[in-house]
Amino acid sequence: MSKHDYQAQPARGKVQVGDLAPDFTLPDQSGAPISLGEFLGKTDIVLYFYPRDHTAVCTAEACAFRDSYEIFKDTGAEVIGISSDSVESHRQFAAAHQLPFLLLSDADGLIRKRYGVPTAFGLPGRVTYVIDRQGIVRRIFFSQLTAEKHVAQALQTLQAIQEEHL
Repeated sequence: MSKHDYQAQPARGKVQVGDLAPDFTLPDQSGAPISLGEFLGKTDIVLYFYPRDHTAVCTAEACAFRDSYEIFKDTGAEVIGISSDSVESHRQFAAAHQLPFLLLSDADGLIRKRYGVPTAFGLPGRVTYVIDRQGIVRRIFFSQLTAEKHVAQALQTLQAIQEEHL
């Protein structure tokens, strides 16, 4: 099997490294529909699920992604955050913290379930997926309390992907 022969396996209930990332369409902080497939073939994707807007750890994580956003763009990646918060909550959160990346509203939690994001401490899990341009999940990082590590892990994975193409 070549690296391009991977198939999404939703029956397993959890996306794993090597799987094709399931496509989806969700509204962003302005209400516009955004599909994961729009980015395939164009850019690597850092897709991070987080519990809630306007909470301490989630704000720290979003600001860490914001502070490294230019580095992500320089590596050819787009950052996308997903939580079950409303479009309006995302709009306010993005504005309050000058977040330059997309925040998507998964109000019913279906995409979180499709990806198999676990709960931790009774809260929706904090999981980051690094997806390459072909749509293959290259890294999954779960850490509920060390939000800033998500940025470091994602950048490390993106650098490895870039080195493969040299």
